[in-house]
Amino acid sequence: MSRERIVTGKPVTEEEEAFSWSLRPKTLDEYIGQSAVVKKLAISLESAKKRGEPQEHMLLYGPPGLGKTTLAHIVSKEMNARLITASGPTLNRIADLMGILTNLDKGDVFFIDEIHRLPTNVEEFIYPAMEDFRVDFVVDKGPFSKVINVPLKRFTLIGASTRVGLLSAPLRDRFGISYHLDFYPPEDMFKIVVRSAEILGVNIDKEGGQIIAGCSRGTPRIANRLLRRSRDYALVKADSHITAEVAKKSLEMEGIDNRGLDDLDRKFLRIITDYYQGGPVGIEAIAATLAEETSTLEELVEPYLLKIGFLTRTKRGRSVTHETYKHLGLPFNGSVQESLFD
Repeated sequence: MSRERIVTGKPVTEEEEAFSWSLRPKTLDEYIGQSAVVKKLAISLESAKKRGEPQEHMLLYGPPGLGKTTLAHIVSKEMNARLITASGPTLNRIADLMGILTNLDKGDVFFIDEIHRLPTNVEEFIYPAMEDFRVDFVVDKGPFSKVINVPLKRFTLIGASTRVGLLSAPLRDRFGISYHLDFYPPEDMFKIVVRSAEILGVNIDKEGGQIIAGCSRGTPRIANRLLRRSRDYALVKADSHITAEVAKKSLEMEGIDNRGLDDLDRKFLRIITDYYQGGPVGIEAIAATLAEETSTLEELVEPYLLKIGFLTRTKRGRSVTHETYKHLGLPFNGSVQESLFD
């Protein structure tokens, strides 16, 4: 993206990602939220251990920042297995994948982030590896070519995707388990903020924690990022104590309002209300007006707006709801409220 957003579920910097890792749960018992997924996963892992077999191939999908990578690490730890990680866009050659697969030991967990971005030839190469634990490697070309069948040790593939709709049906069908991670409710977000504050040694009261949780867009990664910003603000302005007032001021300074919306979110909504009378309008027109990629808006802006009921999406395009006008203060004077937390 052309600008840094602190309310995106994706990592912003390598430093932040390292900071985030120190706050992530290491076991299922420590994991907060996604209770249905955690319960099913616990049973599946326990069953695999009792059978003495690797865990089934698993697909985790949902918006960024909800804990897909964390769950992959927890699975490897619970199964006492080695974790090998890769990203879909980086596996652009069959040779890259071949090298990883042939070096996997029995029970190893192979985690592919953004698996929907695997090139087609690489994706097709992985099919027999998932089904039959073998790969067919072609040597030479033309009339002299021959296929070498290479057996693999039984491993667990965990794929993570933020856009499961882009995943091909043949690949999706080869996963034995599929779990959808959804945005966290406010009560779980509050528990996550309190847990992170304890780990960091941050002095935060209940009201301050609730403000940060309510602005975190149901996403743990955003919650930890906002907690860090509020901690820095409190250290300089409020004797290191995060109260409700301190949390509000630190978030307002970042341009975040009481629903967790930032400048890009509000511009997105204002384009629909001001330029297109509330919609419907195509995503391409919105993207062109904002000078943003349509994929950026579809992946990082729209999911949360849809979740909180500020946006509807139909075949005719995007439309805003009455709640959007109410939040922006538009029915009466067409201007946004002075305070982001009014």
